[in-house]
Amino acid sequence: MKNIRNFCIIAHIDHGKSTLSDRLLEMTGAVEKRKVTEQMTDMMELEQERGITIKLQPATMHYEAKDGQEYELNLIDTPGHVDFGYEVSRSLAAVEGAILLVDSTQGVQAQTLANLYQAIEQGLEIIPVANKIDLPNSDLPKTKRELINILGCKEEEILCASGKTGTGVDSVLEAIVNKVPAPQGGKNKPLRALIFDSKYDTYKGVLAYVRIVDGELVGEDDIFFMATKGKAHVIEVGRFKPQLVKSEKLKTGDIGYIATGLKSVKECRVGDTITIFNSHFLTPELSQSVNQIKPLAGYKEVKPMVYASFYPIEGE
Repeated sequence: MKNIRNFCIIAHIDHGKSTLSDRLLEMTGAVEKRKVTEQMTDMMELEQERGITIKLQPATMHYEAKDGQEYELNLIDTPGHVDFGYEVSRSLAAVEGAILLVDSTQGVQAQTLANLYQAIEQGLEIIPVANKIDLPNSDLPKTKRELINILGCKEEEILCASGKTGTGVDSVLEAIVNKVPAPQGGKNKPLRALIFDSKYDTYKGVLAYVRIVDGELVGEDDIFFMATKGKAHVIEVGRFKPQLVKSEKLKTGDIGYIATGLKSVKECRVGDTITIFNSHFLTPELSQSVNQIKPLAGYKEVKPMVYASFYPIEGE
């Protein structure tokens, strides 16, 4: 657990989040070079077509740092557009650190600040990065002044990188390892997993994207949703590479998915806490304490909205 780092990338739209994610995946060997494509964390067709991130996407990487130790890095690539601010808040709740990415040709912009304030409220470790330094119109002095002004950091703490060429990305990886704190949690406590996203799979039912806060989970366990009071039998658990890859178990500090077999995402509410009520490794002592489990802090319940405009043919 001490070698796990959970982090996300926050920025204004089109400041290079997905491109930097691509370089991180490539440089850590999470994706083979022959399989590297642009915007690997943008899974939706519309995202790839428009070059924007709409839906958060997790990815797990393994990185050997300069100190010789192997680290597991769990990245959540987040949207930058103001309309997807709720997606960002869900990502922030599942991590301990955030890369604040600023396009050095444009400087700090509105959504940069909005996402930054959310991250500060969550108490995350912030790593400032000036991106796109390879472009001729890059203005590093101005970008650094703006970052110092909003963060109160020192100039030497601001990293300079180019997601496109890979320049400076190794420094970003080292900063993640050295600055982002390891996850806190009790590996011997009953399971508590925070649902930060979910999607429906035709073959496996609802997939719950979770951050394991306490305990651990293996396939074939029976789980309980604390808010909806629902129950499910785990079909499989796994990690994001960034495609879904089945694993033996999810342990404290991990970010992964749980295939629940449920037929409706309504039963798997984002922000809910998953716990366990029948496990292969649940001791009598743990069984007694399961009843006293406190749910994790979730999210505000979002009311779906539809905006419509009417344009009458007759002006009157």
